[in-house]
Order: sequence, then C-alpha cells, then structure tokens
Amino acid sequence: MQFSDIFPALEELNLKCPYCFYEDSKVIDSRPTDEGTRVRRRRECLKCLKRFTTYEVVETAPIIVIKKDRSREEFDRGKLLHSMLKACEKRTVPMQMLENAVDAIQIELLNTMDREVPSFEIGNLAMKHLQDIDEVAYVRFASVYRQFRDINSFMDELKGLLESRDLTK
Repeated sequence: MQFSDIFPALEELNLKCPYCFYEDSKVIDSRPTDEGTRVRRRRECLKCLKRFTTYEVVETAPIIVIKKDRSREEFDRGKLLHSMLKACEKRTVPMQMLENAVDAIQIELLNTMDREVPSFEIGNLAMKHLQDIDEVAYVRFASVYRQFRDINSFMDELKGLLESRDLTK
C-alpha cells in the first residue's frame, strides 16, 4: 500500500512555483518521511521547469501551550527547536539529532489526550532529551528554563545530573 492510497487528496494539490509563481506543477518523486507522518515530494514547474520540494502533513488539532503568565499560544515546533539549538551552541550536536528530539517531543504531546499543555511540561521533555544528547546543552537549557536564583540552586542541578549519570553506569 502506498501513501497516495491512504491520502489520495494530497496527490491533487497544485502549489505555486516558488520561482515564477505559476500554479501548476507535476510530481516527479514522492516518498513518506518521519515514520509516515509527512510526505516529501519533488515537483517540477510546468512553466519554468525548475524543481522544488514540498512537504505535506496531515493536519491535526493544535496543541495549545499554557505559559507561566497563564496566557495561551499555539505550540510552535520552530520555537522549541530554536531554544534547543541555542543550548547546543558551539557544541558538536548534529542538527538531525535535535530535529529527532523535537519530533519525539511533538509526538509525545500529540499522543496525550490533552490539547492544552503547560509550558513547563514541554521544558521538562526538552531537558530530558537534551540530557541524553549533550550534558552541557542540558545544563545550559536548564539554567535558562529553571531560572536559577543563585549558585547553590545551579550546583544542586549539577549534582543531580552527576548522580543520575552515576546511576546509569
């Protein structure tokens, strides 16, 4: 069974060419990505003949993030990725590893039946993934996320990290 058998309507999309804005293109290649949750298509514009890639996603109900000040906003995958990238600055962490972590966090959030999630839960999930990816990035993220008030609270976090590392050996 192919992806187009499951989602035949996606085959009929006509997207504008990003080069000449012509409204008709043909699909050259199509393949599922991200465990079948998205489909990647190579397209060719029928006017200028340039090729471009599109990613198509089945829409789901949005996840609403409840922030510390009790305001609400839609979950922004890019915002999470950006904050994790910031924590990994000048570290040798591959971008794909962070993309996979953000994908896993988003899937975890979608799999809960809650459509509203407190921001601290998302932060905790990010910290859990960063701890497995890079300990320095984890500490950086934690220092911003947990807003350490003094050096003692920072040291407590480091001690907890060292203890959890010793338990896994």
